[in-house]
Amino acid sequence: MSLTLKAVVLTLALVAVTGTRAEVSADQVATVVWNYFRQLGNNAKAAVEDLQKSELPQQLNSLFQDRVDGVNAYAEELQKKLVPFAMGLPERLANDSVELKAQIQKELKVLGQRLQPNAQEVSQLINSRAQDLQDSLRPFANELRTQVRTQTEKLRSQLSPYAQRMETMLRDQKDNLQASLAPVADELQGLINQNVKELKEHLMPFADDLKERIDKHVEILRQKLAPYAKDAQENLNHQLEALALQMKKNADTLKNKLQADADQLGQSLAPLTKNVRDKLAGGAADLQESLAQLGSLLDLKVEQFRSSVEPHGEAFNKILVQQVKELNEKLYPDPDPESESGDGQRLKTFLELHLRNKMNSFFSSLQKPGQDQPLQKEGQDQPLAPPLPEQTPEQAALGG
Repeated sequence: MSLTLKAVVLTLALVAVTGTRAEVSADQVATVVWNYFRQLGNNAKAAVEDLQKSELPQQLNSLFQDRVDGVNAYAEELQKKLVPFAMGLPERLANDSVELKAQIQKELKVLGQRLQPNAQEVSQLINSRAQDLQDSLRPFANELRTQVRTQTEKLRSQLSPYAQRMETMLRDQKDNLQASLAPVADELQGLINQNVKELKEHLMPFADDLKERIDKHVEILRQKLAPYAKDAQENLNHQLEALALQMKKNADTLKNKLQADADQLGQSLAPLTKNVRDKLAGGAADLQESLAQLGSLLDLKVEQFRSSVEPHGEAFNKILVQQVKELNEKLYPDPDPESESGDGQRLKTFLELHLRNKMNSFFSSLQKPGQDQPLQKEGQDQPLAPPLPEQTPEQAALGG
């Protein structure tokens, strides 16, 4: 076992022992494994043979670095279970894909037969829920827009006086500019860094709250559709589970966009203060020109950030509403199951769902010291995927 992978294992053990699972979640680990598997593409089965030489252990390690501070017997026992599990997932996904595709087609055939007699009512119900979702998300978009405006105005009001202050100091003091203005430029950069940090702290909760909203709306949709699915409830649940996954991935995308835009704002402002510092050595003439532009450039960069971020809420809402509407087609067999937009794309979604269920089940099985049931002994069978409600034997087979 490589040292890098061992660090991953021991850190996961520490997380389980100390109860700090929020630091390293099943979702984070599943995302790393899924991204690796997706990059393999058609070479998945061949590539898993060289898994130890791949970047996967290093990518996993990046989630857990600087968190291992001890080892105990529990960690050693966990290590024996985690290594084959984590490193075996890509191969399992590659092997499960054919069977999972057949399962999806079978589920959709049965579900489509149950829903078809009431297809018009089902369609109206889905469209109605999509409208309800749109209405409930509209305040979110408005709140995000308001928060962006509030934070950018705060940033602008704090940064602009620094440009004016330095211009005044330049007029009043022509000598020893380096000693006088350099500390002010440093203060300005520190203020930029602090504001970018606070900006992310204010914006990130908007994206985090969305996943809870998504779960609530999908559950309501399930309850509304259940009477039409009759004895195909588990098939309906599986499709809605995939829908929730897709919607939550868009919530993650929104969060990443907000964070990236805030970071980009900081990166775009940093050269302005650096330019002032560089001009200090060139004399008053060069510095005066730089300071004359500083205020307007600060305003410009902040305004560019505002105009870039404000539309994110509305764009996100449209995507989620469209995904719910598309359920009208996804609850029935696709006429072209080999197409990328048909079951080809569905298979990717269900493979990822399959992986996340396995990872969630594994994390749930981690036994902390002091609890009644110990870790299963080596050689014992252990379920790797939680069953869906009223799961069929065909579905349960994929989880093992």
